[in-house]
Amino acid sequence: MTKILLEAVRKSFRTLEVLKGIDLSVDGGEVVCVIGPSGSGKSTLLRCVNALESVTQGRVIVMSDPNCDLNTARRNIGMVFQSFNLFSHMTVRRNITLAPMDLKKTTKPDADALAVELLTRVGLEDKIDVYPRQLSGGQKQRVAIARALAMRPDVMLFDEPTSALDPEMVGEVLAVMQQLAFDGMTMLIVTHEMGFAREVGDRVIFMADGMIVEQGTPSEVFGNPREPRTKDFLRRVSQAG
Repeated sequence: MTKILLEAVRKSFRTLEVLKGIDLSVDGGEVVCVIGPSGSGKSTLLRCVNALESVTQGRVIVMSDPNCDLNTARRNIGMVFQSFNLFSHMTVRRNITLAPMDLKKTTKPDADALAVELLTRVGLEDKIDVYPRQLSGGQKQRVAIARALAMRPDVMLFDEPTSALDPEMVGEVLAVMQQLAFDGMTMLIVTHEMGFAREVGDRVIFMADGMIVEQGTPSEVFGNPREPRTKDFLRRVSQAG
């Protein structure tokens, strides 16, 4: 079952065209990793999928239902950003229970139980009553993942979730994401972690200049890239590493 479908999607900000005719489908349970240089349109792609940005041309279908109510579709999509976006004045518990209680009318006891369940899942059950300022960057991002999961999404979007983390904290976040993939979550991940994309992705997409230049299995894209632009990018990444 296709969970996400983009057809000829274009996105412009005034005179700047950021997405230039994107065709993409993500099937249920598939993990698709999007790589590419800064400014290639990767984050804008995710924001269009989540309806945080409206498309200029083309269409985005989530859950194979073109007539699905926009708000309903967004509730079925969890999104994790680079900068955590936790509410600093709320405890971890309240950060996680807020949306289920407000949007899904979950009772407080049920929402609290869900928070405990999800924090246990990401290894932070002992942090339920602390504030974000008391957490490390890796812990904040794991709470952000738990918060997104609290809405029981069918699809998870990740926008470079480790880019704001110190290197020693990256592994703990990637481990949670790897477990989600193992559990069958449909995921579209913008990442600069090439090792993660190679190991966890079912498919890797290379974007440049607002277009999908190349896509394939990790072994195809990393092991035998066809396009010169892809080869150049991977060579640069390898040299930088």
